[in-house]
Amino acid sequence: MIPAMDLHLLRSSTGFSAIRFFPRYPSPSPLRSRLFIVRSNLPFPNEKAKYHRELEAAVEAVERACRLCVHVQRSLFSVEGRIIEKKDQTPVTVADFGVQALISLELSKSFPSIPLVAEEDSGFLRSNNLVDPVVSAVSDHMSFNKKSLSHDDVLEAIDRGGKNAFAMGTKPATYWILDPIDGTRGFVKGSQALYVVGLSLVVEGEIVLGVMGCPNWVVDATYKSTTHAQSYRNSSPGLGIIMVAHVGCGTWKKRLKNMLDRSTKISSDWTRCFVDGFCLVSDARFCIPESQTWESLPLSVLYKARIDDDNVGDKEICLLSAFCGSLCKYLMVASGRASVFILRARSEKLIKVWDHAVGMICVHEAGGKVTDWKGRELDLAADKVERRIIYPEGGILVTNGKIHNEILEMISSISSAV
Repeated sequence: MIPAMDLHLLRSSTGFSAIRFFPRYPSPSPLRSRLFIVRSNLPFPNEKAKYHRELEAAVEAVERACRLCVHVQRSLFSVEGRIIEKKDQTPVTVADFGVQALISLELSKSFPSIPLVAEEDSGFLRSNNLVDPVVSAVSDHMSFNKKSLSHDDVLEAIDRGGKNAFAMGTKPATYWILDPIDGTRGFVKGSQALYVVGLSLVVEGEIVLGVMGCPNWVVDATYKSTTHAQSYRNSSPGLGIIMVAHVGCGTWKKRLKNMLDRSTKISSDWTRCFVDGFCLVSDARFCIPESQTWESLPLSVLYKARIDDDNVGDKEICLLSAFCGSLCKYLMVASGRASVFILRARSEKLIKVWDHAVGMICVHEAGGKVTDWKGRELDLAADKVERRIIYPEGGILVTNGKIHNEILEMISSISSAV
């Protein structure tokens, strides 16, 4: 018998078994030593994952979508007119529509009866004469014969996830949720900001799996600050991850396949993800929306924010540099690089389900917690007809779980005093 040790035996569909011993540590700092690695198409045995077929298809689709994003991004600034805007002034590119079409096509091959809830529809694409470049981008990255792909195929695939594609009704349903590119503003900045392709599956009101692809992610965790991490370029070694979660099976990550230099071999090992172990709010690392300020949030009454600074003083917290979009903040918390993501709900801007669904399961399965500011779980069926909008009271709080209740109490007491 080996005292104070845990044994993990993982069997994969490829016949490879990985055994790792690791000690139990009571303190937060050695948490990363709990990570263990397994080589497989998925990071856990198929018999433990009820939706392993759906997850395998989702991983493959998101990897292809990330490759599409990287290739479109490389030509983004050399082709005039490629960046366009929707009515709400959010930058949208060929990649947004291409990702939605590609993932819709890939998923419909194996799961044609499962509807898709997604962000875009083809009406805007048609009116801006961007059908040709989208078809070209999709054709270059899908898994089946690109010669058979027509304009109508791509437009119908996009509209499969559109607002009027499927009436959910009031009862729970099974459906995919896709955010083609979360953090589009980051995407159009090139390699200076993170963006995420996010895909999840909801069954009877529960998020059962999620996949996030982040081509700009810095795998090397030795960076000193978020600003430092974002200064890397796509072509640098160690960039890009795909994160997966399956209900009851944990959250895992691995390197994305090298999309720019196919001669460079990278590890395909999966690594388990855990939230960080900080138990004090003053020690926590915070993320907030780029559209909001620390002063607009309740905790600013108690703590001042210091940006990316190791020398955080009394009554101060560390506020990581702004990221574009919400999903990369969930990714930060699920991977243990941030402790808290806090967002205030605003009446003038609805919170869309695709900005949060996949992040929620990744954080939950990594040991964290996601609620509204009243401590209630986010209800994906609050929008009973379209399943597209979340109505959190006050806002959304994402944490490592250890300081969740304390922050909720702070928000409640501050709000009551105002």
